[in-house]
Amino acid sequence: MKNKVTIIGCPKLDAGDYSEKLTAILRENNIKSVTVVRMEVPCCGGIEHAVKQALMNCGKMIPWQVVTLSVDGNIID
Repeated sequence: MKNKVTIIGCPKLDAGDYSEKLTAILRENNIKSVTVVRMEVPCCGGIEHAVKQALMNCGKMIPWQVVTLSVDGNIID
């Protein structure tokens, strides 16, 4: 993704709390917006939750959005 910072994670397979690392990334860099791309499966909700928590923790007002993909790769919302 040209001119984008991309972070990939899977709460089901990875141990730990993503929100701490994301908070540090948001605090230490000039991030202008965040787009969460997640699958419709329940475990991917952990990514969305971690980003929400990181945005609250970093103390910055950064625009963000969530794009949800179906299991066959179509955009749901």
